[in-house]
Amino acid sequence: MNIVITGAGKGIGFETAKTFAMDPGNRIVAISRNKHLLENLLTECTNLNAKSEILTIPCDLTSATLVKELPGKILKFISSADILINNAGLLINKPFEDLTEKDFDEIFSTNVKSVFILTQALLPYLNSGSHIVNIGSMGGFQGSSKFSGLSLYSASKAALAVLSECLAEEFKEKGIKVNCLAIGSVQTEMFDLAFPGHTAQLSTGQMAEFIKDFASTGHHFMNGKIIPVSLNSP
Repeated sequence: MNIVITGAGKGIGFETAKTFAMDPGNRIVAISRNKHLLENLLTECTNLNAKSEILTIPCDLTSATLVKELPGKILKFISSADILINNAGLLINKPFEDLTEKDFDEIFSTNVKSVFILTQALLPYLNSGSHIVNIGSMGGFQGSSKFSGLSLYSASKAALAVLSECLAEEFKEKGIKVNCLAIGSVQTEMFDLAFPGHTAQLSTGQMAEFIKDFASTGHHFMNGKIIPVSLNSP
């Protein structure tokens, strides 16, 4: 399979790319803002599987100009994609009254607009039968517990969830399925920022295994769904 993963420089995206790279036959395009983190990813994937096929592309996904250049780079490595995992995300933890318009623009640009721009850019190259997996959050899952300081983050992930539902409907005739995973507590830098001093219930490796399996097979059973992935009830 041909897989495109954003936010692959660290955390869940990093581990998910590694998990896919362990399987022969997979070709992975890993995208992140940070070139050095991508170099670490490439090294680890090669250590796990000397024959792993992975292309790393540094890119700021909030830049429409840079994103529109991605297909040209990606198509030199793969001719089409079977899986697109929109995982790149930003979290700012601030009381509502301290948030700025800049905070709003940065969070929504990273968590929602970048998904819009990249998905639109890659749409002509997604195979019929392909699967778009948007990585959301329990914070954006309607009826779930909400936490102080995370209003903009949660709102952006709620927007991503509804966007996923809409795209699933729009892409039906193309044979492309779209689902959103509303992820709960996973031990990442983002979790530490959101909940300082707390320990998450799952590791990035555990979540990566779940995402890989879901991205590979989940679209055979569901489409346009927002799936809570949490050990806690909403």
